[in-house]
Amino acid sequence: MKHTINAESPDSEKVDLSWLSNPPRHVAVIMDGNGRWATKRHLPRVMGHRAGAESVRRVVTASRQWNIPYLTLYAFSWENWTRPRLEVNALMALLEEFIDQEIQTMLNNSIRFSVVGARERLPESVFKKIRMAEDRTSACDRMVLTLALSYSGREEIVKAATAFARDVQKGILSPEDLSAERFSDYLDSRDLPPPDLLIRTSGEVRVSNFLLWQIAYTELHFTRTLWPDFSEEDYRRALMDYQERVRRFGRTGATPDEGAI
Repeated sequence: MKHTINAESPDSEKVDLSWLSNPPRHVAVIMDGNGRWATKRHLPRVMGHRAGAESVRRVVTASRQWNIPYLTLYAFSWENWTRPRLEVNALMALLEEFIDQEIQTMLNNSIRFSVVGARERLPESVFKKIRMAEDRTSACDRMVLTLALSYSGREEIVKAATAFARDVQKGILSPEDLSAERFSDYLDSRDLPPPDLLIRTSGEVRVSNFLLWQIAYTELHFTRTLWPDFSEEDYRRALMDYQERVRRFGRTGATPDEGAI
């Protein structure tokens, strides 16, 4: 059962939203470029990740102010486990630090925290910290902030298919019961609507195994800006670009006086 989110902020009248006439309901972001940002400055890669955490704060704050109810951030992929142990450990420590520093802000702004991905692969201390944040923010209803951690779109689909097959094996369902809608209920993201907009930073033009099932009709926005440099203005430009798109979902979108294109 999907949770109901009331995105409208009690302070929304104080924020000029006239430019955002058609806001996306769900924004997903592939936060890319932390390492390159650090390398360009002759800094350790972990410093790039730390600078990237500041961009996370900027984007979460802006999303909340602009009444975007769902924000999903690709924070750590399944493939990232192959990175040097020192970097992985630093990322895990940074994640715990982020939760500790932001939990009160999330509560103050009624932001519910959630995680998708193979959390069982995470260190126990991180696992417990995530559970704590999810439990403490479970009643928050203004926005959902989701981190994709130890995440793989392919693995999520395989996991969902396996779970459905088990239910068939148990006699709970039959193979004929399978539909796209029912299959979605087996995904980690079952409580989230499909993303309307996917943003990727750093100039790479690919989706990198992120939300493969969910982004079937998602609008894509690519920017050369490295994630630590991604500003509120960059975010605003991505949303303005989104507003200019015509989303037909496979239909022609033609009026009675127009031909199908």
